[in-house]
Amino acid sequence: MKKKHLSFVAIAALLIASACDGNRSASTTDTDSTATADHSMGHDSAGVQHAGTMGTPMEKGGLKVYSYSNSVDFPDADLDLNQPEKNGKVAGDSVQFEYEVKNYQLSQQTPDAATHEHANSKEGQHIHNIVDNEPYTAHYKPSFKKAIEPGQHVVLSFLSRSYHESIKHKDAYDLRVITVGNGGKSNLKFDEGGQHLFYSRPKGEYKGADTKKVMLDFYLVNTSLDKGGNKVRATINGNEFILDQWLPYLVEGLPMGENTFKLELINSQGQVIPGPFNTVERKITLKQ
Repeated sequence: MKKKHLSFVAIAALLIASACDGNRSASTTDTDSTATADHSMGHDSAGVQHAGTMGTPMEKGGLKVYSYSNSVDFPDADLDLNQPEKNGKVAGDSVQFEYEVKNYQLSQQTPDAATHEHANSKEGQHIHNIVDNEPYTAHYKPSFKKAIEPGQHVVLSFLSRSYHESIKHKDAYDLRVITVGNGGKSNLKFDEGGQHLFYSRPKGEYKGADTKKVMLDFYLVNTSLDKGGNKVRATINGNEFILDQWLPYLVEGLPMGENTFKLELINSQGQVIPGPFNTVERKITLKQ
Protein backbone atom coordinates (compact mmCIF):
# COMPACT_ATOMS: atom_id res chain seq x y z
CA MET A 1 0.00 0.00 0.00
CA LYS A 2 2.85 2.33 0.83
CA LYS A 3 4.41 1.81 -2.61
CA LYS A 4 1.11 2.55 -4.31
CA HIS A 5 0.67 5.64 -2.19
CA LEU A 6 4.15 6.87 -3.11
CA SER A 7 3.51 6.21 -6.81
CA PHE A 8 0.30 8.19 -6.66
CA VAL A 9 2.11 11.09 -4.97
CA ALA A 10 4.90 10.99 -7.57
CA ILE A 11 2.43 11.01 -10.46
CA ALA A 12 0.55 13.90 -8.90
CA ALA A 13 3.79 15.84 -8.46
CA LEU A 14 4.71 15.28 -12.10
CA LEU A 15 1.32 16.49 -13.25
CA ILE A 16 1.61 19.64 -11.14
CA ALA A 17 5.14 20.32 -12.43
CA SER A 18 3.96 19.82 -16.00
CA ALA A 19 1.10 22.25 -15.47
CA CYS A 20 3.53 24.80 -14.06
CA ASP A 21 5.85 24.39 -17.02
CA GLY A 22 2.88 24.84 -19.35
CA ASN A 23 1.95 28.05 -17.56
CA ARG A 24 5.53 29.28 -17.80
CA SER A 25 5.56 28.56 -21.55
CA ALA A 26 2.28 30.40 -22.04
CA SER A 27 3.60 33.34 -20.04
CA THR A 28 6.83 33.44 -22.14
CA THR A 29 4.85 33.32 -25.37
CA ASP A 30 2.65 36.18 -24.20
CA THR A 31 5.74 38.22 -23.30
CA ASP A 32 7.34 37.59 -26.70
CA SER A 33 4.08 38.45 -28.43
CA THR A 34 3.86 41.72 -26.55
CA ALA A 35 7.49 42.53 -27.31
CA THR A 36 6.95 42.10 -31.05
CA ALA A 37 3.47 43.58 -31.25
CA ASP A 38 4.75 46.76 -32.91
CA HIS A 39 6.37 44.79 -35.75
CA SER A 40 4.55 45.19 -39.03
CA MET A 41 3.78 42.24 -41.27
CA GLY A 42 5.14 41.56 -44.75
CA HIS A 43 5.25 38.68 -47.19
CA ASP A 44 7.99 36.63 -48.75
CA SER A 45 8.25 35.89 -52.47
CA ALA A 46 5.62 33.16 -52.11
CA GLY A 47 3.17 35.58 -50.53
CA VAL A 48 3.60 34.16 -47.02
CA GLN A 49 3.44 36.65 -44.16
CA HIS A 50 6.59 37.33 -42.16
CA ALA A 51 7.52 39.81 -39.46
CA GLY A 52 9.16 43.03 -40.53
CA THR A 53 10.29 45.94 -38.43
CA MET A 54 9.94 49.69 -38.42
CA GLY A 55 13.03 51.72 -37.59
CA THR A 56 13.19 54.16 -34.70
CA PRO A 57 11.57 57.40 -35.87
CA MET A 58 13.80 60.47 -36.25
CA GLU A 59 11.88 63.69 -35.64
CA LYS A 60 12.92 67.19 -36.56
CA GLY A 61 11.21 70.32 -37.87
CA GLY A 62 7.77 68.73 -37.67
CA LEU A 63 8.92 65.77 -39.78
CA LYS A 64 9.09 62.12 -38.83
CA VAL A 65 11.47 59.87 -40.79
CA TYR A 66 11.79 56.11 -40.26
CA SER A 67 12.90 53.04 -42.16
CA TYR A 68 10.84 49.91 -42.76
CA SER A 69 11.74 46.37 -43.78
CA ASN A 70 8.47 44.51 -44.22
CA SER A 71 8.22 44.52 -48.00
CA VAL A 72 7.76 41.36 -50.01
CA ASP A 73 11.17 40.06 -51.02
CA PHE A 74 12.32 38.86 -54.44
CA PRO A 75 15.75 37.29 -53.73
CA ASP A 76 15.94 35.63 -57.15
CA ALA A 77 14.80 38.60 -59.23
CA ASP A 78 17.23 39.18 -62.09
CA LEU A 79 17.63 42.06 -64.53
CA ASP A 80 19.96 41.93 -67.54
CA LEU A 81 20.36 44.71 -70.09
CA ASN A 82 21.16 43.23 -73.49
CA GLN A 83 20.97 46.44 -75.51
CA PRO A 84 22.69 48.90 -75.64
CA GLU A 85 26.00 47.25 -74.84
CA LYS A 86 28.35 48.50 -72.18
CA ASN A 87 30.48 51.35 -73.55
CA GLY A 88 28.53 50.95 -76.77
CA LYS A 89 27.67 53.70 -79.22
CA VAL A 90 24.10 54.35 -80.30
CA ALA A 91 23.30 56.24 -83.50
CA GLY A 92 20.71 58.98 -83.49
CA ASP A 93 19.03 60.53 -80.45
CA SER A 94 16.80 57.63 -79.42
CA VAL A 95 18.09 54.61 -77.50
CA GLN A 96 16.49 51.17 -77.78
CA PHE A 97 16.61 49.38 -74.43
CA GLU A 98 16.20 45.60 -74.37
CA TYR A 99 16.09 43.91 -70.98
CA GLU A 100 15.76 40.32 -69.90
CA VAL A 101 13.83 39.92 -66.64
CA LYS A 102 13.86 36.65 -64.69
CA ASN A 103 11.90 35.59 -61.60
CA TYR A 104 10.00 38.86 -61.58
CA GLN A 105 6.78 39.91 -63.30
CA LEU A 106 6.56 43.38 -64.81
CA SER A 107 3.13 45.05 -65.00
CA GLN A 108 1.89 43.05 -62.01
CA GLN A 109 0.88 44.38 -58.61
CA THR A 110 3.34 43.48 -55.87
CA PRO A 111 1.51 40.99 -53.57
CA ASP A 112 1.71 43.22 -50.49
CA ALA A 113 0.87 46.50 -52.25
CA ALA A 114 -2.37 46.89 -50.28
CA THR A 115 -0.46 46.83 -46.97
CA HIS A 116 1.67 49.85 -47.88
CA GLU A 117 0.24 53.28 -47.15
CA HIS A 118 2.13 55.25 -49.75
CA ALA A 119 1.98 55.85 -53.50
CA ASN A 120 1.50 52.76 -55.66
CA SER A 121 1.45 52.43 -59.44
CA LYS A 122 -1.75 50.99 -60.85
CA GLU A 123 0.33 49.69 -63.75
CA GLY A 124 2.28 47.37 -61.46
CA GLN A 125 5.92 46.41 -61.10
CA HIS A 126 8.40 48.09 -63.40
CA ILE A 127 11.96 49.07 -64.28
CA HIS A 128 13.44 52.38 -63.12
CA ASN A 129 15.69 53.73 -65.87
CA ILE A 130 17.94 56.56 -64.65
CA VAL A 131 20.22 58.53 -66.97
CA ASP A 132 22.94 60.66 -65.32
CA ASN A 133 21.01 60.57 -62.03
CA GLU A 134 18.18 62.61 -63.50
CA PRO A 135 14.58 61.69 -62.53
CA TYR A 136 13.88 58.11 -63.57
CA THR A 137 11.44 56.95 -66.20
CA ALA A 138 9.28 53.94 -65.30
CA HIS A 139 8.88 51.11 -67.80
CA TYR A 140 6.42 48.24 -67.53
CA LYS A 141 7.73 46.24 -70.47
CA PRO A 142 11.28 44.94 -71.03
CA SER A 143 11.66 46.69 -74.38
CA PHE A 144 11.28 50.42 -75.05
CA LYS A 145 12.82 53.44 -76.76
CA LYS A 146 13.97 56.51 -74.88
CA ALA A 147 15.15 59.87 -76.18
CA ILE A 148 18.60 60.76 -74.81
CA GLU A 149 20.72 63.76 -75.77
CA PRO A 150 23.94 63.18 -77.75
CA GLY A 151 27.04 62.46 -75.68
CA GLN A 152 28.27 60.01 -73.07
CA HIS A 153 25.87 58.98 -70.33
CA VAL A 154 25.69 56.84 -67.20
CA VAL A 155 22.63 54.59 -67.19
CA LEU A 156 21.39 52.85 -64.05
CA SER A 157 18.49 50.41 -64.32
CA PHE A 158 16.88 48.45 -61.50
CA LEU A 159 13.72 46.51 -60.74
CA SER A 160 10.99 48.25 -58.77
CA ARG A 161 7.99 47.01 -56.81
CA SER A 162 4.63 48.45 -57.83
CA TYR A 163 4.89 50.96 -54.96
CA HIS A 164 8.19 52.23 -56.43
CA GLU A 165 10.49 50.59 -53.88
CA SER A 166 13.69 49.28 -55.47
CA ILE A 167 14.90 45.67 -55.34
CA LYS A 168 18.26 46.01 -53.60
CA HIS A 169 20.60 43.22 -54.63
CA LYS A 170 23.32 42.76 -57.22
CA ASP A 171 21.35 40.82 -59.83
CA ALA A 172 18.46 43.30 -59.78
CA TYR A 173 20.33 46.25 -61.30
CA ASP A 174 22.56 47.20 -64.23
CA LEU A 175 25.01 50.10 -64.47
CA ARG A 176 26.80 51.12 -67.66
CA VAL A 177 28.17 53.99 -69.72
CA ILE A 178 26.88 54.51 -73.26
CA THR A 179 27.50 57.04 -76.01
CA VAL A 180 24.58 58.47 -77.94
CA GLY A 181 24.96 60.04 -81.39
CA ASN A 182 27.72 62.50 -82.19
CA GLY A 183 28.77 65.54 -80.24
CA GLY A 184 27.41 66.49 -76.83
CA LYS A 185 29.37 65.84 -73.67
CA SER A 186 32.21 63.38 -74.09
CA ASN A 187 35.17 61.95 -72.18
CA LEU A 188 32.90 61.30 -69.22
CA LYS A 189 35.04 60.40 -66.22
CA PHE A 190 32.91 57.86 -64.41
CA ASP A 191 34.49 55.15 -62.29
CA GLU A 192 32.17 52.14 -62.46
CA GLY A 193 34.11 50.64 -59.55
CA GLY A 194 33.63 53.71 -57.36
CA GLN A 195 31.09 54.26 -54.61
CA HIS A 196 27.90 55.80 -55.95
CA LEU A 197 24.54 57.11 -54.76
CA PHE A 198 21.57 57.43 -57.12
CA TYR A 199 18.32 59.19 -56.27
CA SER A 200 15.02 57.38 -56.88
CA ARG A 201 12.09 58.63 -54.75
CA PRO A 202 10.25 60.82 -53.89
CA LYS A 203 9.45 62.19 -57.30
CA GLY A 204 6.99 64.59 -58.90
CA GLU A 205 3.59 65.39 -57.44
CA TYR A 206 1.62 63.76 -54.61
CA LYS A 207 -2.08 64.21 -53.96
CA GLY A 208 -4.63 63.27 -51.32
CA ALA A 209 -3.83 60.22 -49.19
CA ASP A 210 -0.43 59.81 -50.89
CA THR A 211 0.77 62.97 -49.10
CA LYS A 212 0.49 61.43 -45.62
CA LYS A 213 3.46 59.07 -45.97
CA VAL A 214 6.02 59.77 -48.68
CA MET A 215 8.66 57.15 -49.42
CA LEU A 216 12.33 58.09 -49.66
CA ASP A 217 14.33 55.51 -51.61
CA PHE A 218 17.78 55.59 -53.20
CA TYR A 219 20.16 53.18 -54.89
CA LEU A 220 23.71 52.38 -53.83
CA VAL A 221 26.46 50.88 -55.97
CA ASN A 222 29.73 49.46 -54.58
CA THR A 223 29.02 50.61 -51.05
CA SER A 224 27.00 49.82 -47.96
CA LEU A 225 25.79 51.87 -45.01
CA ASP A 226 26.71 51.40 -41.39
CA LYS A 227 26.68 53.35 -38.12
CA GLY A 228 30.47 53.34 -38.13
CA GLY A 229 30.94 53.70 -41.88
CA ASN A 230 29.32 55.33 -44.88
CA LYS A 231 25.91 56.92 -44.49
CA VAL A 232 23.41 58.96 -46.48
CA ARG A 233 22.74 62.47 -45.24
CA ALA A 234 19.17 63.40 -46.13
CA THR A 235 18.28 67.06 -45.77
CA ILE A 236 14.53 67.57 -46.05
CA ASN A 237 13.29 71.15 -46.08
CA GLY A 238 16.51 72.13 -44.27
CA ASN A 239 16.24 69.40 -41.63
CA GLU A 240 19.13 66.93 -41.55
CA PHE A 241 18.65 63.19 -41.01
CA ILE A 242 21.46 60.62 -41.04
CA LEU A 243 20.52 57.30 -42.64
CA ASP A 244 22.75 54.34 -41.77
CA GLN A 245 20.78 51.53 -43.39
CA TRP A 246 20.08 50.84 -47.04
CA LEU A 247 16.34 50.57 -46.63
CA PRO A 248 13.33 52.55 -47.81
CA TYR A 249 12.25 55.35 -45.47
CA LEU A 250 8.86 56.94 -44.88
CA VAL A 251 8.53 60.67 -44.30
CA GLU A 252 5.52 62.05 -42.42
CA GLY A 253 4.60 65.66 -41.73
CA LEU A 254 5.53 67.21 -45.08
CA PRO A 255 3.60 70.45 -45.70
CA MET A 256 1.45 71.06 -48.75
CA GLY A 257 3.28 72.75 -51.59
CA GLU A 258 6.93 72.47 -52.55
CA ASN A 259 9.34 70.30 -50.54
CA THR A 260 13.09 69.92 -51.05
CA PHE A 261 15.06 66.69 -50.63
CA LYS A 262 18.84 66.66 -50.71
CA LEU A 263 20.81 63.40 -50.50
CA GLU A 264 24.57 63.05 -49.94
CA LEU A 265 26.70 59.92 -49.68
CA ILE A 266 29.11 60.62 -46.80
CA ASN A 267 31.95 58.77 -45.09
CA SER A 268 32.41 58.13 -41.36
CA GLN A 269 33.81 61.67 -40.94
CA GLY A 270 30.74 63.25 -42.52
CA GLN A 271 32.54 64.20 -45.73
CA VAL A 272 30.88 63.70 -49.11
CA ILE A 273 32.47 60.79 -50.96
CA PRO A 274 33.80 61.90 -54.38
CA GLY A 275 31.49 60.93 -57.23
CA PRO A 276 29.45 62.76 -59.87
CA PHE A 277 26.09 61.83 -58.34
CA ASN A 278 26.84 61.61 -54.63
CA THR A 279 25.15 64.94 -53.95
CA VAL A 280 21.69 65.42 -55.45
CA GLU A 281 18.76 67.73 -54.73
CA ARG A 282 15.14 67.39 -55.88
CA LYS A 283 11.86 69.17 -55.32
CA ILE A 284 8.45 67.54 -55.03
CA THR A 285 4.98 69.02 -54.69
CA LEU A 286 2.18 67.98 -52.34
CA LYS A 287 -1.43 68.87 -53.07
CA GLN A 288 -4.70 68.32 -51.23
